[in-house]
Amino acid sequence: MADQKPTLLHLVFGGRVTDPQGLEFEDLDQVDLVGLYPNYAEAEKAWRAKSQQHVDDAMTKYVVVHLHRLLEPEAPQSGQS
Repeated sequence: MADQKPTLLHLVFGGRVTDPQGLEFEDLDQVDLVGLYPNYAEAEKAWRAKSQQHVDDAMTKYVVVHLHRLLEPEAPQSGQS
């Protein structure tokens, strides 16, 4: 288990926004919480799948949040983690 990579939590969520250029959601009760993922690659896969479902709706946006960066802001950052 020495070569096991650390878990870097990521959250994927989305919903309708008030402006396609921003991140203000119309109704927080309607935000779609897609899930928590142990690394960026899995979170990106989930984000891409959800985003593709809404590709024709410019007012719906999904995002990946690097929770590990919020939980441990002093930890060193490397690449797409």
